[in-house]
Amino acid sequence: MSQLAGIRACVFDAYGTIFDFASAAARCAEIPEDKRAALTSLWRDKQLQYTWLRSLQGRYADFWQVTGEALDFTLDSLGIATPALRERLMDLYRTLSAFPEVADTLRRLKEAGFVTAILSNGSPKMLDAAVRGAGLQTLLDAVLSADAVQVFKTHPRVYDYALQQLGVRADQVSFQSSNAWDAYAASAYGMRVVWCNRYGQRPERLPGTPDHEVKSLAELPSLLGPPG
Repeated sequence: MSQLAGIRACVFDAYGTIFDFASAAARCAEIPEDKRAALTSLWRDKQLQYTWLRSLQGRYADFWQVTGEALDFTLDSLGIATPALRERLMDLYRTLSAFPEVADTLRRLKEAGFVTAILSNGSPKMLDAAVRGAGLQTLLDAVLSADAVQVFKTHPRVYDYALQQLGVRADQVSFQSSNAWDAYAASAYGMRVVWCNRYGQRPERLPGTPDHEVKSLAELPSLLGPPG
């Protein structure tokens, strides 16, 4: 397997890639056991749908609002909507658990000389809480939010923003996402891409082709040549 050469910055999606979005419901004892998996799945699906629909409509609202509206839809759909449960789940979403290999992977990349960054739809306050909650703040050189450009991924302006902030070209970025739609979009944009296929998804029928597919971010450092 050929290594990615000339990479200067390793940029990561946040939710599903670094942070486990399922950990909110998993830590919420108030959710009936038989509805926990459905809640996690529907909440995530609606959250993403709302980002795409708002981007198409030109009606931006930050990711915290979108996440809350997706949760409202989900709780209503499952017949378990209460103010207390909503508040509890939103609070848990602020400090989602990081996947087990994340801290060590980021540490290895920084020691090797790569710039490390997050590029996420998450709002700045959400990302700050998640990063601090997981103790990752010293392992990241930048935490970049789509809120700065008032549109969500996969709009090219979001990827443009990352390059501007990091001072690199697209081909000098290794972009990591567990979301296939994001991985393919970043590839079509011109970034080098490692698709962290945590969830056993099938390949998308979209523009772009990820350079590598892995099951864990722990595999990433061995895919990279020396920093460009």
